[in-house]
Amino acid sequence: MKKMIKLITLGAAIAVLALPVAAKNLNVATVFSDQDQCSQEAKDALYAAFRDNRTTDQAKAYDNAKKYLACPATDVTEAQQKIIDYLKKWVTAYEEGMQKVQLPDLLYNKKKYPEAYALGKQILAKEPDNLKVLVDLGANGYIIAPLKNQDLNTAALEDARKALQLLDAGKTVEDWSPLSGKDTAIAYLNFTIGTLTLEKEPENALKNLIKSAQFETPLKKSPFTYAYIAGAYETGAYAKQSGEYKTNYGGKDETPESKLALANINQIVDRMIDGYARAVALAGSDQAFAQQKPGWQESLSTWYKYRHNASDAGMNEFVASVLSKPLPPEPTPLTVLPTQAPATTPAGSTSGAAPASGSTASATPQPTAATGTANKTTTATGTKPASSTGTKPKNNHRP
Repeated sequence: MKKMIKLITLGAAIAVLALPVAAKNLNVATVFSDQDQCSQEAKDALYAAFRDNRTTDQAKAYDNAKKYLACPATDVTEAQQKIIDYLKKWVTAYEEGMQKVQLPDLLYNKKKYPEAYALGKQILAKEPDNLKVLVDLGANGYIIAPLKNQDLNTAALEDARKALQLLDAGKTVEDWSPLSGKDTAIAYLNFTIGTLTLEKEPENALKNLIKSAQFETPLKKSPFTYAYIAGAYETGAYAKQSGEYKTNYGGKDETPESKLALANINQIVDRMIDGYARAVALAGSDQAFAQQKPGWQESLSTWYKYRHNASDAGMNEFVASVLSKPLPPEPTPLTVLPTQAPATTPAGSTSGAAPASGSTASATPQPTAATGTANKTTTATGTKPASSTGTKPKNNHRP
């Protein structure tokens, strides 16, 4: 109630219009029962009731004001017109304030997302830089993806991006609740952008998803976060570089250039392994992730074996320890081959290396698109790599 009072107060600059003392003593119900509610005496009683309720019961004050304003405004005196103008401003402020109270209730409590985004659109039409509204709408955007409503997705994406722009520019809000603070808002805004752009812009989405995992929020402990990160690598940088590898080196004799290209691909595969391993580790035995975990496990096994000569030795130990390590950043492209290129480069390495000549890792697995929603993630499972044959290594890459 205190927040609402503060929100809709018009300020000391608006004078409280006085009424004759006798009007304050009128009983509103009695006036309505004995006379027309739009008589001057009845309107005076309504205004007196409005003034009495304005700071103690604003819902009643709003009702009083609406009834007063429902009366014809013809043949009014200058003093009466001032009352009408004042009540109109107060009613407008009250309604706008109520909208801002209703919005988080619709989002966080009632979970009526179409209604919430429609209401948010109304508020932002009048206040396009209202950061609190933008944060609330943007931070919840990842939840609405399963609704498959493109208009809602577009609105949520725009709100999240604008909220981050305003935060980057130094703007803030007085009350972040029900979010715990600025860091939580930034994490969820980035997560919304990452999940809603993953399918069409995986490389850009990856940056947002990695950012969302940097803060101490539930997202940092969610297996979905890391499954999305692995999927973004797989459908973004991996798909792009593996396609280029096939075009430039497929079926040709191995060269230093092809080895370097493969080393860069392997760096990405290591990040994919790390992401899927984190998803599997965080899923654990929780039944909430029972539907998704087998897909994450299959992807992890496929890519891990590719990087370890078709062996899964050490994979379980890697999963058990992966959460004790920081999430690796996006790899820096290699410009020269590493000094050594062992076939058993540890998964999750930040430097990656080309496999030894003639090893089964001389070709990369075939990916399938990784897509998902906030409630269900379909991961890429890949195919087993083709082994090179003959005495002279060939680039048997299958994109």
